[in-house]
Amino acid sequence: MDGKRVGVSPRPCSGRRVVASKKRRRWWGCGGEECVNSVKKLLRREICSKRDRAFSISDAQERFRNIRLQEEYDTHDPKGHCSTVLSFLRKRSKIIEIVAARDIVFALAQSGVCAAFSRETNERICFLNVSPDEVIRSLFYNKNNDSLITVSVYASDNYSSLKCRTTRIEYIRRGKPDAGFALFESESLKWPGFVEFDDVNGKVLTYSAQDSIYKVFDLKNYTMLYSISDKNVQEIKISPGIMLLIFNKASGHVPLKILSIEDGTVLKSFNHLLHRKKKVDFIEQFNEKLLVKQEDENLQILDVRNFELTEVSRTEFMTPSAFIFLYENQLFLTFRNRTVAVWNFRGELVTSFEDHLLWHPDCNTNNIYITSDQDLIISYCKADSDDLLSEGNAGSINVSNILNGKCLAKIQVSNSCPSEDELSGEAKKRARSSRIRSKVAEALEDITALFYDEERNEIYTGNMHGLVHVWSN
Repeated sequence: MDGKRVGVSPRPCSGRRVVASKKRRRWWGCGGEECVNSVKKLLRREICSKRDRAFSISDAQERFRNIRLQEEYDTHDPKGHCSTVLSFLRKRSKIIEIVAARDIVFALAQSGVCAAFSRETNERICFLNVSPDEVIRSLFYNKNNDSLITVSVYASDNYSSLKCRTTRIEYIRRGKPDAGFALFESESLKWPGFVEFDDVNGKVLTYSAQDSIYKVFDLKNYTMLYSISDKNVQEIKISPGIMLLIFNKASGHVPLKILSIEDGTVLKSFNHLLHRKKKVDFIEQFNEKLLVKQEDENLQILDVRNFELTEVSRTEFMTPSAFIFLYENQLFLTFRNRTVAVWNFRGELVTSFEDHLLWHPDCNTNNIYITSDQDLIISYCKADSDDLLSEGNAGSINVSNILNGKCLAKIQVSNSCPSEDELSGEAKKRARSSRIRSKVAEALEDITALFYDEERNEIYTGNMHGLVHVWSN
């Protein structure tokens, strides 16, 4: 999950832009022959000789086949990591976000407490709250400089403004979370201001509602690149290489501008016709395609290079609760009523997932992980009705192939409870020394956050009780 926006609201926003991409692809001004043909790309992907491509299905099944519950971490400190912290920071609360980097697992609780755990020692390293009144709202791992950015609000400021801080991972590993420094101090990020981290383009977008100014910063060194000052801009959407500026709706149309993400140069300005009396469900820009959906109307897919328009019946494409965009594959996922579907930009349904009914109806993207190759989706789902060992409200962690919808692996109660005879001598020794207090069924209950560490091949889940569980081979 490469991009996220954090706004100044009472609780972290549930709807967030999620971008899944490994690298950017130039598109503006390209001819038709240069644009990717989805079918050919998928075919190349299936027959590609690269590792993890030709045998992606069997490899994935093998990678997840023997994953078991291996460790448990607790973000709650009954004594309080600081005697002077706010009382609600000392209360047990659910995990809302997990990020892993350099063998460190970061777990953020809804209360605003964030703890760092070492996968090498399985010890809690430190809490990232460096001030007694700090409430951390969100995390972002900046791989450009191997640092963790925390976005916080403070009691001393009446929780009204976002404050960002960056801390090198190495400092956190040494237990020195206060060794970082503040970012964007010149910006007034009061409600409805926000900060958005875009890993795809290596940019940060801030919005100061006080003076209606958007600013773009370099994610590598945090220098400001340019600003956009226009009170008529209603929203900004970011895609690889470009930004879409959506202006206030006019009579029968909405003015739009497409800018270069690098320097803010206007690449195209145009108006898109709308039904005057119907609300806009969404306007999204993905490379050369503009997606527009109004209430009770067909989905419109507009190619902004030649203004060729494709419509998809409103009975076939109903407004989703969230998107995930796969730029490498020129596809996008939609989430609606706990189901996931894959579409191409011709408006065709490519894949419907089998056995992948999401647990949470609100599609919290912190419970979904897309691999960097964009071939797998890992989600917290409803357990099988025939999982006889399932207890209470235990769900399952499902691994599915995005291109064909097949369920490749599943972590559930019935396949995650090895008997004593199945454990090796080393595994038995680990089991005896482990601090796991939860049963597998309990660890699979009420999962509120999920993260997959691709380098370690480990899944981390957080639950309602502030516990983090490690699932690995």
